[in-house]
Amino acid sequence: MQNTPENDIEQDATPSKTRRKKDMHALQEIGEQLVELDQKKLSEFDLPEILIDAINLARPMNKHGARRRQMQYIGRLMREIDALPIQEKLDSWHQVSVHQTARLHQLERWRERLLADEHALTEFAQKYPAADLQHLRLLIRNAHKEKAADKPPKSFRLLFQELQEIIAKT
Repeated sequence: MQNTPENDIEQDATPSKTRRKKDMHALQEIGEQLVELDQKKLSEFDLPEILIDAINLARPMNKHGARRRQMQYIGRLMREIDALPIQEKLDSWHQVSVHQTARLHQLERWRERLLADEHALTEFAQKYPAADLQHLRLLIRNAHKEKAADKPPKSFRLLFQELQEIIAKT
């Protein structure tokens, strides 16, 4: 066979073995993410019955070899469906999770600062002018008293909830 421009185009159109292998591994990784989902979230996808059965079979497997083979099988089944919408939905769930975690960390940092630093309440009031400062002072004072008396951290938790409400309003 001669090396003509038509043959070059045909060769460029077919993906290389390395490209196909990377694509198969990507599908297998999506399959692994599906295996980790609970049944309720899994039902949100429009997956073929055979793929759902394979995913449900993979969940209880803990032997490395058997699980690896099952994951390869799931990856093979994933080739038959359009994986892009599945990946997009998984990514959006991951982003929501990351955003929620960041928000909870922010709330925790504010609570710790308010309990540790007297001037933090002034800074909080400047950033969130709608905050009820008197109520926050009461919760901070009660949280300190609870900690000193080794009582359950009721006001500590209430302070977190109050901060959550204030920050959610903005």
